[in-house]
Amino acid sequence: MAEKKQSIVVVVDGGYHPDTVKLTKGIPAEIIFKRISDKGCVDTIVFPKFGIKRFLPINEQQIFSINTDKAGEYQFHCGMDMVYGKVVIK
Repeated sequence: MAEKKQSIVVVVDGGYHPDTVKLTKGIPAEIIFKRISDKGCVDTIVFPKFGIKRFLPINEQQIFSINTDKAGEYQFHCGMDMVYGKVVIK
């Protein structure tokens, strides 16, 4: 039997769509960011609690594995700390 996995796509277009990602605790997860334009300051994504900071090239998927062992809300933001989103693990 294949291992169950959560996978969410976030489109980056001057903001994050959706800006809230809901995940189930204990099930492996990945968030796929796809930046589709150069609008705004969202060319870099930062997940402070996960120690992630990565450039998001236009029209390329960037996949982030997320540890869902601990419930909570985890903020992410652009490189300029102006545009926000969050991951909610329940």
